[in-house]
Amino acid sequence: MNSYIAYCGLDCETCEARIATVNNDNDLRQKVAKEWSALNGAEITPEMIHCEGCRIDGVKTVYCDSLCPIRQCALGKQYETCGGCGELHSCPKVAPVIGNNGEALANLKGTAK
Repeated sequence: MNSYIAYCGLDCETCEARIATVNNDNDLRQKVAKEWSALNGAEITPEMIHCEGCRIDGVKTVYCDSLCPIRQCALGKQYETCGGCGELHSCPKVAPVIGNNGEALANLKGTAK
C-alpha cells in the first residue's frame, strides 16, 4: 500500500499540512491553521502545522502524532492501516472518515484508482 495513505485511508500526499511542511510554505501553514481552527473550534497556530505523513517517519502535527484515536488504535493493533481490521465497517473511530470520503474507503480496501 502507498505509504502516504493514512491509517484512516486519507491520502497524506494531498494534505495541505504535509504540502506546507514539505515545501516550507508559511503562507499555506497560515491558511491551514486558520481553516483547522475554524473547523475544530480550537486555536491552531501556523507553528503547529508540521507533518510529513501519518505513517511516514518524521514530524507530525500534535493531533496526528498522539491524539488521533484512529492512528492510536491501528498502531496498538499493529495494522498497516484500518483496512486490515475486521471491524472496519463497524468501527465508530473511522466511521466519520470513511462515511464521508469514498476515496478513503477505497484506499483502505485497495480499490482506489
